[in-house]
Amino acid sequence: MPAHSRAQEHRRNKDGYVQRLAQNADRARQPGGGLYPPKELDQINVEIAEVNRPGLFLAGYYDYFDKLRLQIMGLAEMNFLSGLSAEKRYEALEQLFRQQPPAVIVGRSEELEPFPEMLELAKKHSVALLRSNETTCTLMGSLISVLNLELAPRITRHGVLVEVYGEGILILGDSGIGKSELAIELVKRGHRLVADDAVELRKVSNRQIMGTAPENIRHFIELRGIGIVNVARVFGVGAVKLSESLDLVVQLEAWDPTKNYQRTGLENEYYEILGVSIPSTSIPVSPGRNLAVVLETAAINNRQKKMGYNAAKELLIRLGLDDKLD
Repeated sequence: MPAHSRAQEHRRNKDGYVQRLAQNADRARQPGGGLYPPKELDQINVEIAEVNRPGLFLAGYYDYFDKLRLQIMGLAEMNFLSGLSAEKRYEALEQLFRQQPPAVIVGRSEELEPFPEMLELAKKHSVALLRSNETTCTLMGSLISVLNLELAPRITRHGVLVEVYGEGILILGDSGIGKSELAIELVKRGHRLVADDAVELRKVSNRQIMGTAPENIRHFIELRGIGIVNVARVFGVGAVKLSESLDLVVQLEAWDPTKNYQRTGLENEYYEILGVSIPSTSIPVSPGRNLAVVLETAAINNRQKKMGYNAAKELLIRLGLDDKLD
């Protein structure tokens, strides 16, 4: 795994797939769950992380309808259609399928049977018609959760992501500074590796960044002088983790005697990733420093700050210098 010369960033196309949604959001996919897929499910693009119940649209209110959303047909929609005449029902469904949404999904499949017109119109307009035995609310919640994860903006950064005392720590620094060596020392001390060299970061909410490793290099780490090591094989599956929320960014840098490093911890530093500010700290690297212990301490200290405790502030209060806190 050659180290990148600089941080590589790219945004993934916001294309999700109905097949992945079906696997994640409706694990109990019964036989016949897909009534009509116009093409292979992994070829159906889902571009936005929102779903819609088209009750108002079926009733004739067409304003603000977003045809890019997955359309969920629940008990209310199906009962409304059953109360219409065959002609009116066909007309309402024709209007819906003519919009060509990514898919129309009928919930509660054990008690709701899709109308024959739905299958006819799905074939006519090449719209996927699917079923789920989940209740409508459960189905929508699962779909939104999966869509937010799969369609989240993402970048790839050169670094190492580890979990230390439950805190996700992204270690950044120049090539050869010792990121991988630090990670392997942390693994030996009982912590877990998430990603080495290339870290995929996804913005899953306005306040949360999730990190993982590209599948083809997952669990591998490069140690100069030794080569490639499979951490899961060498240290056991308890030494690795598939993904982790990002709580702290640690930037390793060669010791610079002219630079003023953080001494008290009163000043809060942040590192911005995809518009989300993550607490950050810079740690100087010099011979003899036990960086694994320093990083463990940084993880615990960051955890305490999130819980409302700041050791530096307590010290100032004890010294009678609490007026300096402002």
